Amino acid sequence: MAALKSRQWRPGGVQVGLAVVVLLLNWAALGLTIVLFPGISATAEWDVLLAAVLLGLVAAPLRPLFAAFAGRLGWPGVVAGWLLTQSVLVYLVLWATPGIHVSGFWTAFAASWVYAALVSVGLWFVTAGDQMAVLGHLLRNTRRLRRHAKATSRPGVVMIQIDGLSAPLLHWAVRSGNLPTLGRWIRSGSHSMAEWHAQLPATTPASQAGLLHGGADQVPAFRWYEKDAGRLVVTNHPADSAYVEARMTNGRGLLADGGVSLSNVFSGDAPISLLTMSTAGDRSRRAGPTRDVSTYLIDPYGLTRSLVLTVGEMIKEVYQSYRQRARGIEPRVRRSMSYVMLRGVTNVLLRDLNLTFVAEHMMRGAPAIYCDFVDYDEIAHHAGPTRPESLASLDGIDRVLGVLEKVAATTPRPYRFVVLSDHGQSQGATFRQRYDVTLEDLVQDLMTTRDGPTIAARGEDEQWGRVGTLLTEVGGERKAAGRLTQGALRRHEQRDEITATDSTRPEVVVLAGGNLGMVYFPRHAERLTTEEIEALYPRLLTGLAQHPGIGFAMTRSKADGPMVVGKTGVRYLASGQGEGDDPLARYGPHAAADLRRHDSLPHVGDIVLVSRIDDDTDEVAAFEELVGCHGGLGGWQTRAVLIHPADWPIDQELVGADAVHRQLVEWLDRAGLRS
Repeated sequence: MAALKSRQWRPGGVQVGLAVVVLLLNWAALGLTIVLFPGISATAEWDVLLAAVLLGLVAAPLRPLFAAFAGRLGWPGVVAGWLLTQSVLVYLVLWATPGIHVSGFWTAFAASWVYAALVSVGLWFVTAGDQMAVLGHLLRNTRRLRRHAKATSRPGVVMIQIDGLSAPLLHWAVRSGNLPTLGRWIRSGSHSMAEWHAQLPATTPASQAGLLHGGADQVPAFRWYEKDAGRLVVTNHPADSAYVEARMTNGRGLLADGGVSLSNVFSGDAPISLLTMSTAGDRSRRAGPTRDVSTYLIDPYGLTRSLVLTVGEMIKEVYQSYRQRARGIEPRVRRSMSYVMLRGVTNVLLRDLNLTFVAEHMMRGAPAIYCDFVDYDEIAHHAGPTRPESLASLDGIDRVLGVLEKVAATTPRPYRFVVLSDHGQSQGATFRQRYDVTLEDLVQDLMTTRDGPTIAARGEDEQWGRVGTLLTEVGGERKAAGRLTQGALRRHEQRDEITATDSTRPEVVVLAGGNLGMVYFPRHAERLTTEEIEALYPRLLTGLAQHPGIGFAMTRSKADGPMVVGKTGVRYLASGQGEGDDPLARYGPHAAADLRRHDSLPHVGDIVLVSRIDDDTDEVAAFEELVGCHGGLGGWQTRAVLIHPADWPIDQELVGADAVHRQLVEWLDRAGLRS
C-alpha cells in the first residue's frame, strides 16, 4: 500500500532490531531466573550471555522440528510440546554452557516458565505494548510459507469484522485520533467509511448469516424456539450454528472460492474454516493444528506470551470493575469471575490466535479472508460501549490492523482491506435492575391461567461460544483430551437446553437476547394470533404493553395482520395505519420495516417484545444482565459500519446484512476472486 511505501517500512530492519532487543532481554531474564532458583548457578555474567546466545541459536532450528512432530500428534501433541519444548531446550543449554550448573531437569522445567514469563513481560514494557515484537514473530514464522506461495499481482481481500462497533462511535474514535491505523486510512483517502443498517435482530449470528451467506432471514434472534421440532436453538453453540448453516447454505457463500473463515459463527462456505462455530466439529475442513500454528504455540513468544498477557488482562479487569463500583458509575452490572476469565481469553489469547491465522493465510496467498474480532463487543457488554476499557480494546484491534498492513507488504499477492461491523451496541440499566423482575417472571405473573411448566432462557455469555468452538476443535481428536473437552462443552451447553423429547411440552417459553424478547406457546403448533392470545390469557398482552419497561409488543392479528401495541397507541404494520400515539416513534426510521420483515421470518415468537428507550439518553433496558446490549431496536445497536477501499464504490442502499453481502460479492467479482 502507498502508505507503507511512504514510511519506507522494511521488514528486515524490524527483525534485526527485534533480535537485538530479544537477546538483551533474554540475557537479563535468564540472569534473574538463575538468581531466583537456588538449583541453578553461574560463575559470571558472561556465562549467562553465552547461554542466552546458545538458547537462541539452538531454538531457531529445533522449535520448528518439534512443532512439526507435535502437529502430527494433533492438539494433545501441541499441548505436550508447549509444556516440554522450552523446558528441554533450557535444560540442554544450561547443562552445556561452561560456568553454569543446573541440579536437574525439573529445576530447569520450573525455571523455563519463569524465564519465558520474564521475557514476555520485559518485551511488552520495552516495546511500550506496541506490536513490533508480534510482527517480527509473525514474519519469522511465516517466512517458509512466503517462499512456497505462488506470487500473483491480483489483489486478495482481508475482511476484518470488529464485532459490535457502531458507526457513531467509530466516527468519534477516528476524529479524536484514538484509532491511528483506521484514521490514517480514512484521512489519506485510501479508504471510505459508510454506515449500514443492521435489521432486527441486530445480533452477530443474524448479521453473519447475511454477510457470509446472504441468509439473514434464517435467524430470528440470538436464541429461538422451533415449535415443529420442539427445539431451542442457541447460535453460540457449535452444534446449533452448524444446524442453521446447513439449511441456509447453497455452496456459494462469500468465501466459497478458496476463501478462509476465521473465528466466525458461520463459514461462508469457505474450504478452510478455523475457530468457526458451524464447522468446529467438521474434521474434513479442519485437519488439526497447522505446522505454523504449532510453532506459534510452542514458541515462548507465542502462546506463553499470550498467556502472560491474558493473566495481566484479567488483573486489569478486576481493577477496572472495582473502579466502576468505587466511583459509583451507572449504569453498570456485576462483572463475575467467569467474565474475568472470558475477557482474558477473548481480548488477548483469541486475538493473538486470530492475528496469527490471518497472517499465516495471507502468506499462503489466500484470495479472501474473513475474521471476526470479538474483543470490543464482549467488554462493551459488561463495561458499557463507550467506557475506557471498551475503547482500549478498539485500540488493540486497530494495532492488529496496523500489523496486518505491514504483513501485507511481504505477502505473495497484494491485499486490500475491508473493515466492518455486524451491529452496534446500546447502553442502559437492565430490565431487572430497573423493575426488580425478570421478563420471564413478568410473563408468568400476567398469565391468569397456567397449566404446566414454564421455560425461560436468557444468557450473559454470548462469547462463551468462541471458547466452546475452541473446545470443540480440540475435542475433534479421538483421544482422551478430545473426550474431556467434548464433555466439558456438552455440560456448558446443557444449561441452555430445552428438551425436545418430553411428552408434555412446556406451556410457555420466554427467550431474551439484548432488549429483544420473544414469548412462545409450544403446545400450539402454529403461531397464536392476537385474538387467540387475548382469549387464552386476557391480562397478558395488555399487561406487557403497559409495563413501563416494555416499549411495545408485536403480535399477528387474524383481522389486521402484524400489529404493534404500545402504552397509548397501536400501529398496524400491513396498512401503516395506527390509533393513538405511534409506539415506534422513538425507534428510528427503519423500525416499521424491520418489524414487518421480522414478523415474516420462520420461528418468530407468538409475542415479540422490545424494551423501552429513554427519551433523554437513548438508553434501553436489556432483558439480560448486560449494560451494553444489542439484538433489538433503539439506540446505536442497529447502526453498523463498513470501511472499504475508496476506489471500490458502494452500488446499493446498505439496509440489512444481505445487502452488504451482495456488495461484498460484487467487489470480489470485480477483483476476479470468484468463479
